[in-house]
Parts: sequence; structure tokens; C-alpha cells
Amino acid sequence: MSGQCDAIVIGAGPVGEVAASRLNRDGLNTALVERELIGGECGYWACIPSKTLLRPAEVRGEAERTAGTSAPDQRWPEVAAYRDFMIRHLDDSAQVTGYERDGVRVYKGDGRHAGPGRVEVAGELLETRRVVIATGSDARIPDIPGLAEAGYWTNREATTIQEIPDSILILGGGPVGIELGQFLRRIGTDVTLIQAAERLLPREDPRVGELIAEQLRSEGIALHLGASVVSASAGAGRRTLTLADGQTLSATEVLIATGRAPRVNDIGLETIGITPDPRGIPIDERCRVTDGVWAIGDVTGVMPFTHVGMYQGRITCADIAGRAARADYSAIPRVVFCDPEVAAVGLSADQATERGIAVRTATVALADAIARPWTYQKDPGGELGIIADRDSRTLIGAWAVGPLAGEWIHYATLAIKTRAGIDVLSDTVAQFPTYTEAYLKAIEQLDL
Repeated sequence: MSGQCDAIVIGAGPVGEVAASRLNRDGLNTALVERELIGGECGYWACIPSKTLLRPAEVRGEAERTAGTSAPDQRWPEVAAYRDFMIRHLDDSAQVTGYERDGVRVYKGDGRHAGPGRVEVAGELLETRRVVIATGSDARIPDIPGLAEAGYWTNREATTIQEIPDSILILGGGPVGIELGQFLRRIGTDVTLIQAAERLLPREDPRVGELIAEQLRSEGIALHLGASVVSASAGAGRRTLTLADGQTLSATEVLIATGRAPRVNDIGLETIGITPDPRGIPIDERCRVTDGVWAIGDVTGVMPFTHVGMYQGRITCADIAGRAARADYSAIPRVVFCDPEVAAVGLSADQATERGIAVRTATVALADAIARPWTYQKDPGGELGIIADRDSRTLIGAWAVGPLAGEWIHYATLAIKTRAGIDVLSDTVAQFPTYTEAYLKAIEQLDL
């Protein structure tokens, strides 16, 4: 069988959904292809369930740190039930019905290119002039002898658990490892985190990793930094990892949180003359891959964030509609939803220096600089750091560790995006008392 359509979107995570909905809104006869569930990794096994699970433990922590309150009970069965509600009990039938009602044809199965303008799915051949690839990514599994035989979790098993393990070894000190490690520790699991790099969140400012390491250790999470795993084994209901220094660590479960790999295999890229690189499918500033083909989201390897992929979906649809649109990644916020939150945007000081920028930085301890931390909790901590270009007198980066940092990082995001001058920022009035006031204190310290 074959069918004609104006556009085909392969992959129905949040990224593919943005593209399909906008193409349909623009009047294109659109097909949406998904091998699993409408909503994708983010909706069922990553962003949504992880943040849902993190919140109850965060509330408990807030109560413990607030004057005159005590920690509320944690009722895991109720938390798990609400998580299941949020991930729709792994049922996307309502989403399928909604798209079809709106005129988008949904095809369930593995979508595969079969030459220019041709996509095969579920035994059917679809033809079109426009294909948007939004196949996402999979957990990257390290090549460790014995790991497959010993067994392990990825984010999928960790975010859909029904029973809390008594102990777990986590490989990876990035956002996934930190978020899920803190959640599990606060719900009662003995957590050990193993990180190959010398610090947590190695892509961020070193101080960020230091602050989060201090927090995790204070909660009883054991950290092994600069440690590599050379083998894995299992026996007697335990999984054991052996480190390069000969040390062995054992726990009930092992969670792999060592990054994501673009989902580029078995989607027929060779039939359209595309060879992906190790990061993913190369794209231009309009998210174009080749004539009539666009790629968005994790599969491009640009930045593995849902909000970046959704932005690329908007760029792609504008390009298909003939509107001028080019992606600008200079002011992309990134947040780790641990407690306290970690947020950053733009360049780190090291990245800016490597680019030959004359860098000026300033850091403020929130509790020393502003009033809001003291109204928010007892014995507050947290810091804000900013990075400026001395020559242009503009903000080019910022990071924050503190309550709700993922919300107030957008002050810096907008400043970087619009290239607002330091003079403009220093003359901007922030509401009192808020965490945003810390930017003004940091700006005053800049030596420009």
C-alpha cells in the first residue's frame, strides 16, 4: 500500500509533536510516525516522571529547612500512583485519537526512509516532499565487561519503579544521575554515585560541581569521582562493579546514567545519502539535512534538551512555510532539577576564554547578598555566577545553584539573547525580595 501526504514526521516525542501540530496548523496534510508512544521518552520515561518523583522529596526538604515546620510523611504508593497518572499509565490512545480528530494521520511502527520522499512504516509506503526526523535518543550504555549479564537499569526502569530498592549504584554524574540519585536517597535507598570525570556536571563551572557534591554528600550519597568501572558481575541478589583501582562496590541495582546516543540506526538514512556522525545527524541553521529533509531534537546532537528540540521544531516549520528562521543556540537555559536546583545559560568562563573572549566574572553567595534566601529557609546557601565580555560589556553566561534557580535563570537568558549591555542590566530594577536581585549584586562586582 502507499499513501501521499504533504509532510511526514518520524518520531512523536514532544519535539515531533511540535512539528506535526504546526505543520497541520499550517494546512499541510501531515503524517506522524511513532514506534512506541505518542509523547516519547520525555513524556513517559524521562522529564515528566522524573520531575513528578522529585517533587515530593523536594517538598519534604523544604519543610525541614523552613522555620516552624516539620517534615511531612512520604507515602510512596501515592507518589507512584500520581506518577502513573502523569505518564498516562503508558497509554497513548487518547493522544492518537486527538491527532486523528485534528486531521493528522498517526502510524504506529518503525519509520524508515526508503529513498528520497519515501517512508516505510507498518508495511505501508508513504510518499511526500517533506520529512522531519525526530527519532530522539537512547540511553548510552558503556562497554563494561559483564554489565549486560549482571543487568542494569536505564532512566526507563528508574522512573517507572513500583518498589524502592534498598541500594543502588549509579554510573554517571550528570543531570540524570544526580536527579534520580537524590530522589532515591530521599525515599530511603542507599545510593552510591560513580563519575568518570573529576567532578559532577563537568560541562558547567567547577564551582557548580563542588556545590552539588557538597549537597549530595550531606544527604548521605557516597561519591566516587574520577573513577572508572572495569567490570561488572552479579550474584546472591546483588550487582557488583569493580573500579580501576581494584575497589568493588555492590548494591541491589545498577543505574546507567552516562548520557544519550542519537537514534540513527535502522531508519534508512543511507537511502537518502545521509551518513550521521558520532553526535547525530548534521543539520544547518535551518535544521535542514538535505533537500526535503529536516532533523530536530536529540537525533541532531546539537543539545540534548527537550526545549532545544521543540525550538528546532519551530524553526523547521517556519522554514517549510517559507518564513525566515535560523536557529540561535547562544542563550539556551539548562537546568538540573535537584534540590537545590542547578541552572546555567550561555558560555562558561573556560569556554569563553577558549574562544578568545576577554572574560570578566563575578560570584555572589546568595545569603550574603540578598534577603530572599533568609525568608525562604533557615541557614540558606547557594551561589550565583555571571560571565561577561569585557570588550562588548555584555553578559555571555551565568550559572546559579539555589531554590527555583531554573526559574530565575531566565533573567540571564533574555539578557544574553538580546545582548543587553551591562549598563542596561545594572539600571534594571528587580522586585524585592527575590532571587533575581542577586544579578544586580553580581553585576556591581564586575571589573569592566
